[in-house]
Amino acid sequence: MDNPALARISVSMKHDADILIVGGGLNGPALALALSRAGLTSCVIDAAPQAVLAEAGFDGRSYALALGSVRLLRNLGLWGGLAERAQPMREIKVSDGRAGEGALSPFHLHFDSGEMEEGAMGQMVEDRHLRAALLSAIAADPRIETRYEARVVAQVTTNQSAQVTLATGELLTGQMVIGADGRKSGTAERAGIKRMGWDYGQTALVCAITHERPHHGIAHQFFMPPGPLAILPLAGNRSSIVWSETHANAAAFHALSDADYLAMLRPRFGDFLGAIALDGGRYTYPLNLTVAERFIAPRMALVGDAAHGMHPIAGQGLNAGLRDVAALAQVLSEARGRGEDISSELVLRRYEQWRRFDTAALALTTDLTNRLFSNDNPLLRLVRDVGMGAVNAVPSLRRGLMREAAGLTGDLPKLMRG
Repeated sequence: MDNPALARISVSMKHDADILIVGGGLNGPALALALSRAGLTSCVIDAAPQAVLAEAGFDGRSYALALGSVRLLRNLGLWGGLAERAQPMREIKVSDGRAGEGALSPFHLHFDSGEMEEGAMGQMVEDRHLRAALLSAIAADPRIETRYEARVVAQVTTNQSAQVTLATGELLTGQMVIGADGRKSGTAERAGIKRMGWDYGQTALVCAITHERPHHGIAHQFFMPPGPLAILPLAGNRSSIVWSETHANAAAFHALSDADYLAMLRPRFGDFLGAIALDGGRYTYPLNLTVAERFIAPRMALVGDAAHGMHPIAGQGLNAGLRDVAALAQVLSEARGRGEDISSELVLRRYEQWRRFDTAALALTTDLTNRLFSNDNPLLRLVRDVGMGAVNAVPSLRRGLMREAAGLTGDLPKLMRG
């Protein structure tokens, strides 16, 4: 369907919404809001109860939002309510060492937002605040319908529409379906889209802590042989911890009491923030790389983890998903403005071509970084430490990496521009 004339076929049948979005976590609602700005209606469908999605308690989950993602949220009208609860990331310090021994090399990386004219490289936001802002916004938008406790069990596409069947037997129709339903995307599976990837042999231990001393908005990434430890600043004297270990170690540590868990964390964490204590629950997430072989199918597209799930080593998972959201919304909006069928293969291929290379490059970078640093090979340690020192010593390289981490490079969608 490469003929542009065929992409202009008007869709005449009655739809429940222009777009059916399967997945009501973060990317799904963000996409619905972005589409609403373009005048498109959507129905957000999620199997979980609304009360579970909107749970206000702090569960330790937080996100390092790159500046590009912050701009997206600002353009969607959400950042005003989130800003006061967010913690700017003013510096990032990266070092290499072993548990209990600290950094083993004088070479390190230090990113300082003072070198960027845009200010902070990003913002740390707790999941409960971001999720609540998104759910509140879609509930108030007349172009967005929500279906909670609604499990999709089947989907079909025709020349005129896409249709999903809920577990209740109810049928919903739209011009197209968007899969925003995570790494085990049922939307992708039902469309026959296979996935490629591998397990890292690592599990992320995730929690939040309080600490005695202020963090001054500094994020730390400490690479150890079993996996990296990220210490990410939250509002107040608190930090989010993403601690990668082998599957066996992670299972053993997670089974410990809170006191014993902290005793295992302390030698890895160090004492630079003083005494530490747990703040909220503890969670584990197995780490793998999983990328969909295609991001589109007839009248269907994938965003976020449904399209690509990668190692959290650079904290770019949600940022990559939000860039999908902004890119897809722009492609569909521009196609609609030209009178095209927004769900045509010609239109959807523009989205896939835009996002495919960027996500593949990011997945490869995170994969190689994890493999380079998650070992105790003396030769590789020398290579990576000298490499960090060299980058740190060249201002232009350092600023380039800072802008990359801030989500300010590449072909940015309009919603992510200043």
